[in-house]
Amino acid sequence: MEKLFKLKERGTDVKTEITAGLTTFMTMAYILAVNPYFLSQAGMDFGKVFAATAISSAVATLVMGLYANLPFAALFIVKIIVGAL
Repeated sequence: MEKLFKLKERGTDVKTEITAGLTTFMTMAYILAVNPYFLSQAGMDFGKVFAATAISSAVATLVMGLYANLPFAALFIVKIIVGAL
């Protein structure tokens, strides 16, 4: 893992990264639950908002992790046109 993520170069270790990963996971799970709820209260379809939030978050996080090799979760709140999904 050290070679792939350059942990020592970035001043971190596996324990810190696991803690950060769990914290990020809990934050993303919270947003995935709350974002569709509030937007559905504004008249948007809950399922479509949930899917758009999940897909955009997954794509952005994969790009950051695999392409940029940075340990960031990225959440993009997108404007959804009802019926676009």
